[in-house]
Amino acid sequence: MDNLLGLLRIRIIRGKNLVIRDFRSSDPYCILRLGDQRLKTRVIYRSLNPVWDEELTLSVENLDLPVELMVYDHDTFSRDDEMGDADIDIHPLLEAQKMHQDSSTIPNGTILKRVEPSEENCLSEESCITWRAGTISQNMHLRLRNVESGVIELELHWIDLAGANNP
Repeated sequence: MDNLLGLLRIRIIRGKNLVIRDFRSSDPYCILRLGDQRLKTRVIYRSLNPVWDEELTLSVENLDLPVELMVYDHDTFSRDDEMGDADIDIHPLLEAQKMHQDSSTIPNGTILKRVEPSEENCLSEESCITWRAGTISQNMHLRLRNVESGVIELELHWIDLAGANNP
């Protein structure tokens, strides 16, 4: 924890158009992984459009490590099935955070930065980094890889810690 840069709070909002891995549906859940950390949402039974609305918080010590999102179908009597994965790029959020340290003059709802989908990211549509209610947040829709279809909607928040090695 000596090298802690800050906390990354990820609100996993919902999944859209996820793949069928059981007879007619799936029982999806998400796993976030950063280095040795591994956090999991609850399972949403029989849904291809699950709503989790869960916040998971990761400790960030190394900005070069990717934040990985994996989606699985929960199975009771066999190994859980993969439903896709995506990487979460936190660098645009951190850049906006650094550029707007003194944000007392920024009107609520101001879009600080826009990130377009590209070959390098898993975005399925434009992602906006916004100043809202005293914090900077980024909404994103991640297109799942290694699967026929599926999008996961997230919201990111960076939390600076007093005395931490700020990025």
